Amino acid sequence: MSNETRIEHDPLGPVSAPSDRYYGAQTARALENFPISGDPHQQHAVCHPGSGSKGYRQTERYDTRRVSVHHEEGTMSMVDIGAIQDAHSRIKEHINSTPFVGSPTLSAICGAPIILKSEHLQTTGSFKIRGATNAILSLSEAERARGVIAVSTGNHGRALAHTARAVGSKATICMSRLVPENKVSEIRRLGADVRIIGNSQDEAQEEVERLVLDKGRILLPPFDHSDIIAGQGTIGIEIVEAIPDVATVLIPVSGGGLAAGIAAAVKTFRPHARVIGVSMERGAAMKASLDAGQPVLVEELRTLADALGGGIGLDNKLTFSMCQTLLDDFVLLSESEIAAGIRHAYDKEREILEGSGVVGIAALLAGKVAGLHGPTAVVLTGRNIDMELHRRIICGMNNSLEGEK
Repeated sequence: MSNETRIEHDPLGPVSAPSDRYYGAQTARALENFPISGDPHQQHAVCHPGSGSKGYRQTERYDTRRVSVHHEEGTMSMVDIGAIQDAHSRIKEHINSTPFVGSPTLSAICGAPIILKSEHLQTTGSFKIRGATNAILSLSEAERARGVIAVSTGNHGRALAHTARAVGSKATICMSRLVPENKVSEIRRLGADVRIIGNSQDEAQEEVERLVLDKGRILLPPFDHSDIIAGQGTIGIEIVEAIPDVATVLIPVSGGGLAAGIAAAVKTFRPHARVIGVSMERGAAMKASLDAGQPVLVEELRTLADALGGGIGLDNKLTFSMCQTLLDDFVLLSESEIAAGIRHAYDKEREILEGSGVVGIAALLAGKVAGLHGPTAVVLTGRNIDMELHRRIICGMNNSLEGEK
């Protein structure tokens, strides 16, 4: 791809930092009287990656050490920090610079500084644009001409469709019937060839594999791909830049691409920071696989955290091993706890978040994250919720989908 290639953004957001719309022109301001126990004079900032704002210093130099995972056969390098740095340089002009926002309410509840990484303000409404952009910009012209294909629970498909259209490629997105209609229609709006196959991501994946063989499409899966992981890992670089003393990071987990990438970056620079995965009780494939010691199949069920559904693949090559090595803990949430997180985000943080995007907040509200003794980064991953469902949840009319298959 030539250096002149420029991705045009859809109406969800321009390349400029969304703080100009949501937090005023001043992109970095201190939160006065930050309500934490211990030192009442300690303050944290609303800041942006690379802003150099008061409150957080920037990391001056990135380590080039490799993050490796261990198998019985030996040590196998999965992602190195250089790949994540390269991804950051590659995509930074094509994505929003999302803000870090201190939460006084959550900080008071938890007794520690809670800082929200607002990836729901990203182009296409979720963090997925990072991995999709890095992967597509890494393809040759000939590869992009063949078209790209992926299975998706919605957000990856939306990001892939957006980026493919911007560079003149064509995206085919295969999804199960469990994907909400608002996400399906948005992917179609972006010009993708949408195929609804079966009642699980595994069934949809079969169609992906067929089209790769029959049509020569380029496979860009939602998580188990080095360029996808590196793109998502750029959030980890921004976390250690903005919060040098970060003690804990909470990350939503589905197939593990986001968790693997962020953990790889954070653990390189802050090896003693805790990285905790968060998912729903209903069909958390990565948690079940970690408990089993190998990738396993799980039943896919309807959940408020629909973007966290789907399996990790029995032939998983990257994310299972990376999560097994790099995650310090894993939290599961009930549907009512996820609903409480959605309501809190709206009522207290003044943000609209989908169920998968709010699980970090929900875990804190449910008291499921112990030992918070320093700054905690909570990654808010998406806002692409059906607005009628959101209305019912914030009104207390729909707390659970547990009775649905």
